[in-house]
Amino acid sequence: MMSTEIKKYDYSKLRGRIKEVLGTEGAYAKALGRSHNFITSVFNNKSFLTQADIDKSTDILNIEPRDIGIYFFTLKVHKNET
Repeated sequence: MMSTEIKKYDYSKLRGRIKEVLGTEGAYAKALGRSHNFITSVFNNKSFLTQADIDKSTDILNIEPRDIGIYFFTLKVHKNET
């Protein structure tokens, strides 16, 4: 049976990189051409970055292609899981 649960992503590494490179999430949103509200929504797992957003983010944040999964696709682990 397939699960209908939506995956939740942990963006803590991405948020750290944003702070390190640009200083604020607002600056990241502006550089990406998105609103700060949209970025907040992404970090709250209510919206999702497009492939184009991720590609542009790798340029903005100097993320190596091999590291995309670490920054954009790390799943949140539920606290009651081991």
